[in-house]
Amino acid sequence: MLAQVRSYERSVQLLMVNQFTINLGFYMLMPYLATHLSGSLGLAGWAVGLVLGVRNFSQQGMFLVGGTLADRLGYKPLIIAGCLLRTAGFATLGLVDSLPALLAASAATGLAGALFNPAVRAYVAVDAGERRVEAFALFNVFYQAGILLGPLVGMVLTGVDFRITCLVAAAVFAVLSAVQIRSLPARRADGAGAGARAQGGAREKVLAQWRGILANRPFLLFSTVMTGSYVLSYQVYLALPLEVRRLGGDGTFAAAATAALFAVSGLGTILFQTRVTAWCKARTTPGRALAWGLLTMGAAFVPLLLAAVVPLPDGGGWRWPTAVVPPMLAAVLLALGTMIAYPFEMDTLVRLSGDRLVATHYGLYNTICGIGITLGNLLTGMALDAARGAGAAALPWFSLAALGLLCAGALFGLDRSGRLAPGARPARTEPVKAA
Repeated sequence: MLAQVRSYERSVQLLMVNQFTINLGFYMLMPYLATHLSGSLGLAGWAVGLVLGVRNFSQQGMFLVGGTLADRLGYKPLIIAGCLLRTAGFATLGLVDSLPALLAASAATGLAGALFNPAVRAYVAVDAGERRVEAFALFNVFYQAGILLGPLVGMVLTGVDFRITCLVAAAVFAVLSAVQIRSLPARRADGAGAGARAQGGAREKVLAQWRGILANRPFLLFSTVMTGSYVLSYQVYLALPLEVRRLGGDGTFAAAATAALFAVSGLGTILFQTRVTAWCKARTTPGRALAWGLLTMGAAFVPLLLAAVVPLPDGGGWRWPTAVVPPMLAAVLLALGTMIAYPFEMDTLVRLSGDRLVATHYGLYNTICGIGITLGNLLTGMALDAARGAGAAALPWFSLAALGLLCAGALFGLDRSGRLAPGARPARTEPVKAA
């Protein structure tokens, strides 16, 4: 894997390390913020929810603006601005205790993500060129490594003082900003390709750009369908931990089992992402790989569905395996489905953009998926409540499995109709047999 990383431009290498560092700093703080707000600061539940909600809203709501600015001003300024803003936001979270100041700091951390996320992905897509799929596979490895290590570092620091966690996270982003100012080459959307230069690229007016993207029906269809993948993958944070606690209780066992869900997902990606991507690229088309990824993510909920409909003895030695094995299998399959789909998903977005205004397309894509995640989580939560109230334990798992099947079918249809390969109907290729 390291040899693969070294084979890319230095800018791509730096952005991969940057993404690891961004997630390290973010996840060493955010998992413990709610406890700090409700415990150390004594905020009411509604206030804690407001602070966390403002961060999510400011990020999801501003993705399109961040992507547009990246295409017009260049990728490097937006990446640096986002990191500097998150430095200030994280430091403020550790130093203030009034609700207005906390809301402002939370909004700043969300806006920071909206600034650098589309710019980073567009930068990787431009500099990786024809090797985008492999580059995004490696990018996902660094991404998951930061998610895996961040909470562990944060747990140690928060054990001393949450304010130390905030200041260390802010220092991580400050150092990252300095490194990028010094070492990251400037890159503008105008240099992304001949199509951008011929049609004006960043010189187009913002509203005209947005109208053009909203008229890109294949892009909008793809974004809507792929929202399902994010709803499904997010259940590692929502439905699976709740199921573990429902069956295993709220004690040490449930906490350890929940931590194992995240560990399995992160370690699986780190160890197997590049191999899974190489295997898929050699044997199928990007559209088929996306469909198989969504199908795998839908299948992740079949073990939970079977556990809900197949009667098992209550209590005794069956309690712990029932609480752990089906959620763990689900986490493994969700990670595998994400590994299959993610690199091809990022590459498909570039192709659907026509290699122009790539960051703006990423920004709108993130906004659409963010809205979908919010609605999907709301519906999943309602399904979980309804299942408990009506004694229909299989309802949420059947619904999530059906969502995966539906999205996989829609992706297969988009691929067959040529909408995932603008300008040409995708050629049918026979899978390459393993040697």
